[in-house]
Amino acid sequence: MSQGSNPKPKTNRIQIELSPDLKSVYANVPILSMTPAEVVLDFAQVLPRTPKGKIMARVVMSPIYAKVLMNVLNQNIANYEKQYGEIKIPQQPHLADQLFKFPPPNDNGENEKSE
Repeated sequence: MSQGSNPKPKTNRIQIELSPDLKSVYANVPILSMTPAEVVLDFAQVLPRTPKGKIMARVVMSPIYAKVLMNVLNQNIANYEKQYGEIKIPQQPHLADQLFKFPPPNDNGENEKSE
């Protein structure tokens, strides 16, 4: 064996299949909860001017894979911003306050309805 020639470790590729009946869902509110053994990510949909939302999907993973997910998201967001520019997050006390603000009440204390 000659010096300096280290055989590269064999890389196994995993094929990931996308199920034809998989449904995509829209979610705009992430809810995270965790235990020492798992991380639970709930993805909820809250529509503007509505007082209630609905959990659309739940993903349960180990803390290790949650950290891997965080790293993958960080890298992909950095790539996105490099290509398209910075993603600006509105500066409000809470993002939900800006996105889902209820209309101001009218004089008799009821919310106005747009016609």
